[in-house]
Amino acid sequence: DRSRHGGVSESLSVPILGVFRSPARRRCAGSQTPEGSSDAEPSIRQTGPSSELVLVHRAADPASRRDRVGDEAVLLARRSRAPVATGRNRPAAAQLLIDAGCNVILSDDGLQHYALARDFEIIVVDGDRRFGNGRLLPSGPMRETQGRMRGADAIVVNGGSGQSEGALRMRLLPTGAVAMKYGTVKPLREFSGQAVHAVAAIGNPKRFFATLRAVGIEVLEHALPDHAQLRREDIAFADDLPVLMTEKDAVKCREIAGPLHWYVPVNVAFAAGDAEKLRAGVLAAAHGGAKMGGS
Repeated sequence: DRSRHGGVSESLSVPILGVFRSPARRRCAGSQTPEGSSDAEPSIRQTGPSSELVLVHRAADPASRRDRVGDEAVLLARRSRAPVATGRNRPAAAQLLIDAGCNVILSDDGLQHYALARDFEIIVVDGDRRFGNGRLLPSGPMRETQGRMRGADAIVVNGGSGQSEGALRMRLLPTGAVAMKYGTVKPLREFSGQAVHAVAAIGNPKRFFATLRAVGIEVLEHALPDHAQLRREDIAFADDLPVLMTEKDAVKCREIAGPLHWYVPVNVAFAAGDAEKLRAGVLAAAHGGAKMGGS
């Protein structure tokens, strides 16, 4: 009975929790359209700057709205070409999306928002850091105990070399480097053998630095807190070395970027067959069938 969950009654709800959710959400938004539907799927996230409800529509240029909705919402709207709603009231944000004609809702950090009905739960796990010290906030990184994973419909492990029984595997692949001032695109390997400043204000900056080093780039690390607002002094250095940053961070400093600044987009690559398994599970939930986890 979805009437008990904020009146969300006409849409498939898919909450996603974990580190590196943004690429996973973009991948889901680009591949989870129910058969016979032309509507793109949105993503909901809790906005940082304010609690107001805002719909960032795929047809609008969201750049001027970053102060209201945050960098991730702008990035998701651009990359997924789907409507994105922000707001602390998740059921109300979901209703915005339903009113916009959406029939699948991907909810960022939606696992603990129990007022929002859900049909299929996805937990994304950092394959390198796993669960840290295993403690709950504020003593550790966990919002709930690991036992909560037993109730999820899909566990997706991002990177790392360890195996997790029953989990789907994904990794992030850089697609090149894009000049922020001119829009020029070139292979990331063209920076091989060079020293660069690498700026990252994301959940795990070391993964970004490792991505650059993997192609032979000499990295001068500049790690900042997740979601930090980048200032000119954060991306300007007393030399002429290139400055590379994540795509999410680039959203926050386009206005102050110069010819030395580049961002590195990434795409999600699932292990063989895993993308199809995830899609099938979500579509089964959409049609009222059995879920991957059997719940």
